[in-house]
Amino acid sequence: MSDPWQPIAYLAIFLLMTHFVVERGIERGIEHYSKLMMPLLLAIIVLLMCFSLTMPGASEGIRVLLQPDLSEVRPDVVLGAMGQAFFSLSVGLGCLITYSSYFSNETRLVKSAVNVCVIDTLVAVLSGFIIFPTVFSVGISPDAGPGLVFITLPNVFAKMFGQMPFAGYAFALLFYVLLLLAALTSSISMHEICTAFISEHFSQSRRKAAAIVTAVCLVLGSFCSLSFGPWQEVTVLGRGFFDLFDFAVTKFIMPLGGLLMTLFVGWWLDRRLVEQQLTNDGTLSVRLMRPLLVLIRWVTPLGILVIFLNELVGLQQLLTSN
Repeated sequence: MSDPWQPIAYLAIFLLMTHFVVERGIERGIEHYSKLMMPLLLAIIVLLMCFSLTMPGASEGIRVLLQPDLSEVRPDVVLGAMGQAFFSLSVGLGCLITYSSYFSNETRLVKSAVNVCVIDTLVAVLSGFIIFPTVFSVGISPDAGPGLVFITLPNVFAKMFGQMPFAGYAFALLFYVLLLLAALTSSISMHEICTAFISEHFSQSRRKAAAIVTAVCLVLGSFCSLSFGPWQEVTVLGRGFFDLFDFAVTKFIMPLGGLLMTLFVGWWLDRRLVEQQLTNDGTLSVRLMRPLLVLIRWVTPLGILVIFLNELVGLQQLLTSN
């Protein structure tokens, strides 16, 4: 097999893993495997963090991670952080809405939403305690991008433990298992949105809907993989396929989706229905209900609109430069 096609083979294997989980449904598939993968994922994160904190020079990475530089807190940085929150929580793509549609009437939506935000933030902070001590220990830049994970870190792992190569291999194995689990859980979430839509709105079996989504992902994913190889010179609006898809989804589709969702919930749905959903038909007492509704109606849409307009300006500049 030639090198350009190896990433596509790996992509196909990964999509088949995702397909197998999604095809089995929520309880027997996604829920069952998430109960296994999520504790394992958290355990690996904690173990890797313990390794990273004991590396020589790790204190410098911790200092950079925890010591704020207020001069760098610019409007574009704040907007970038808000965009990252959209990406991390999959707010604008309907992931959480799709999963919540399977909840029972007894599920406390507000509590579940808070738990998701807290856990997401905790994992992000713990990941920072893995990456920053490691990269500063070996003297590489923490903003090296994809090359940091796939090119630089394998060499780092080989040198981390000096005369104990097997320990380095074990560390590398744990890290890439972590990366695989993180990617797999995200892939399952994205897959479920389209699978549920096709299955419910076009009256298709779940197996057929999952197969359609997997096939489409394989085609589009192949374009992205080839953009790092034979098609790296092929560009649209000055970007390769991978960068173009990433740019379109994170900068436009997610903010626009989040904006439409908040407008729908805040202004289109009957307020009594919103309150019933948040309070489980009045059986729960949700504190600060009025401020929460104000956030949904006014603060959140305006914040998302600022992000979206900022990205439109960026798109205009991109089109002008090309």
